[in-house]
Amino acid sequence: MQASSDGLADSPAWLPHAIDARADQALLVRRTEEEYRAASFLDDRSVHASTPRQVVAWSQVAAALPRTARRDAQYIFHIGNVGSTLISRLLGELPGVLALREPQVIRAFAELLGPVPHPLAWAPGEAAARAETLVALLSRAFRAEQRANVKATSFTSEIAHLLVPEGSRALLLFATPQHFIENILAGENSVKLLQVVTPGRIARLATRCPGLAAAAERMSDAEKAALGWACEMTSLEQAAERLGAERVMWLDFDLFLTDPAKYFLAIAGFFGCRADEARAAAICSGPLMRRYSKALEYEYSPQLRAEILAEARARHGSGIGSALDWLDRLGADYPAVARAIRRSRGGE
Repeated sequence: MQASSDGLADSPAWLPHAIDARADQALLVRRTEEEYRAASFLDDRSVHASTPRQVVAWSQVAAALPRTARRDAQYIFHIGNVGSTLISRLLGELPGVLALREPQVIRAFAELLGPVPHPLAWAPGEAAARAETLVALLSRAFRAEQRANVKATSFTSEIAHLLVPEGSRALLLFATPQHFIENILAGENSVKLLQVVTPGRIARLATRCPGLAAAAERMSDAEKAALGWACEMTSLEQAAERLGAERVMWLDFDLFLTDPAKYFLAIAGFFGCRADEARAAAICSGPLMRRYSKALEYEYSPQLRAEILAEARARHGSGIGSALDWLDRLGADYPAVARAIRRSRGGE
């Protein structure tokens, strides 16, 4: 580990990619600043046969990070399919931002420390110490004037309170239930993923909705999407409550799309980034707003998004309506869901 332990606290060149909780080891992979900038996801899709890597004892990683190491990463949490990758890429155009998109290691921590018990979960005191080490690892930057901004995977908002350090802030991105369901039903891959993630979402939502009666095999795809919205939105609500109102900014992605430059400037200001109206306008009129942020080779504009949602609404209108009714009934039974629904309708 000699090559990676020296200066580990000073540079994000070695990124913790995965952890082996049983062996108590971390897989570190080598990243350049350009690779961070290019990657849509810092997961297995971004690791290639030629990517330098090392397996290191977690204790050795922790020992390389002194108490004085930076712990100031900012975060983007979201419910999925709501433009978080686009927002992260736009922020990455600012010179003071190092944008990290979905580091895989955060997912492992969320599975180990989330609300659903895990057989390899650490004890509370140890978990807090390990989370603090992770925060330091994610806070490193290539230059002193640069600050890390981490776009997390949707379900990792369950541990947002462990990830966002004092003095840092989190953007919470969402969409209305209808737009979220439309977006899921519009894509073949998102519908396939829905089948995989629904059981886990039921288990997570049940920790906030005791006695929840939901069985994936008896739900329509639209209802599964509605349940996903309820799960991820109540997770964001919980994160906001734990972090405190002054440390979070809520934003409906479709509202952002009505005036991207205006809302981008608000986001930048919230995070303490330097940006004026001219800079915001230039970034938000640039090519990123016309590309699919998860795969820049494809075109995907706000107009195309609206057309896709309209098509899904026309094709699945009846099922979407039934799913929204199901969601309202869920809200009548559970205050956590009711609060999320109010948020989506402009309330708090």
